[in-house]
Amino acid sequence: MKDLDSPERAMTTTNPATEEIVETYPLMSDEEMTVALEACHAAFEAWRTRTHSERGEILTSIGAKLRERKEEFAALMTREMGKRLSDSRDEIDLCAAICDWTAEAGPEVLADETRDLQDGRKGVIAKVPIGVIYGIQPWNFPAYQAVRYAIANLMAGNGVLLKHAGICTGSGMMLRDIFEEAGLPKNLFTVMRIDHDQSDTLIGHKLVRGVTMTGSAKSGSIIAAKAGEHLKKTVMELGSNDAYLVLEDADVKLAVKTCVTGRIYNNGQTCVNAKRFIVTDKVYDAFVEGYVKAMGDVKLGDPTDEDTDLGPMARKDLRETLHQQVQDSVAKGATIAVGGEMPEGTGYYYPATVLTDVKPGQPAYDEELFGPVASVIRAKDDEDAMRIANDSRFGLGGGIFSRNEAHAVELAKMHFDTGMVFINHFNLATPEMPFGGVKDSGYGREHGGFGMTEFVNAKAITLPG
Repeated sequence: MKDLDSPERAMTTTNPATEEIVETYPLMSDEEMTVALEACHAAFEAWRTRTHSERGEILTSIGAKLRERKEEFAALMTREMGKRLSDSRDEIDLCAAICDWTAEAGPEVLADETRDLQDGRKGVIAKVPIGVIYGIQPWNFPAYQAVRYAIANLMAGNGVLLKHAGICTGSGMMLRDIFEEAGLPKNLFTVMRIDHDQSDTLIGHKLVRGVTMTGSAKSGSIIAAKAGEHLKKTVMELGSNDAYLVLEDADVKLAVKTCVTGRIYNNGQTCVNAKRFIVTDKVYDAFVEGYVKAMGDVKLGDPTDEDTDLGPMARKDLRETLHQQVQDSVAKGATIAVGGEMPEGTGYYYPATVLTDVKPGQPAYDEELFGPVASVIRAKDDEDAMRIANDSRFGLGGGIFSRNEAHAVELAKMHFDTGMVFINHFNLATPEMPFGGVKDSGYGREHGGFGMTEFVNAKAITLPG
């Protein structure tokens, strides 16, 4: 029997740049978990009666408080998972922008709809909150991953639970404190310090009305199945192997510069990082020459140093997995054009790496490489490039480089089998546009108003004519 009072039942955060322990947090007992859930539900019962405008005012205050505490929060995220300080600051800015946009757009997105029915009756569609929404989130964006679903659901009137990745527990706790300092009712956003078994129990609890999860496809499949046992709706934002196409008429210099940023941003640990670079034969040599040189010039170092281009990976095991994928790809025919050697010394560092001669059957082609390793794939022409891009079980994002934007838009709309496409640039997420994927990258959408309606009851109310 599991000892819930055991000292081993704790989460420890470690600085991946120094390998020093940051903090240790005890896990909740089963009773504490249930009490926290019930308190969140009680807070929801009051919150659901607030007007959209009243909720929006508090979200705006959360955005202001995030900006006020940006430097403190950014430093904590960098300590916990190793992202560059500039990336951490960008993350807080994005979170604040999400608060502002949701507060402004929410009342319209969530407003009642009226319809004239064919038989002369009147109809009202009310978008009402359903209850407590449980979010299971990863470590790569300690603030954004939680804000992305939490702010949308708070605007909709729901309560929110967060099970954060253990390595960024402190960031989850700081986010809760910021929310409450900004005026959010206590317990409405609750951080659940629980293990996997407790999480399964929580999913099945009657007070949990929906589950949203960001992580790997394998984990998503498990969580979705568990929620499905209890008929709970889910939103899944899962992994990907995003392809960026360099077409025959591409601006190669722009493509090189953008694809370096797209691969190493957030230390290369992002679901929508650019990962596969599919380059047409006409511009292949020019792109590879420029790209290999640029990736070789990437400065690996202390994430708190403003001159650093690339910080450490978040955990030792993640670095080991990435290096094994590189080695397995090379064993199956890939070539290391630059990087690919595990650095010695303190910290979970891995250099910016480029693999060429990438073919099907290699991890660099088939799998998601969650770190600063780029897979370059040669295509015969534009049509072949699109075929290769879609030859993946994933479908989150992707990019197209072409001087003919109209052609690129047509390819994006009609042929690119992903949820998002970036043309002649790289981007992560914007509050105004939907975020999400297809195939093994999951289902459901966040941002752009879509996240606010994922977990509401579209209640149909019919009146006589």
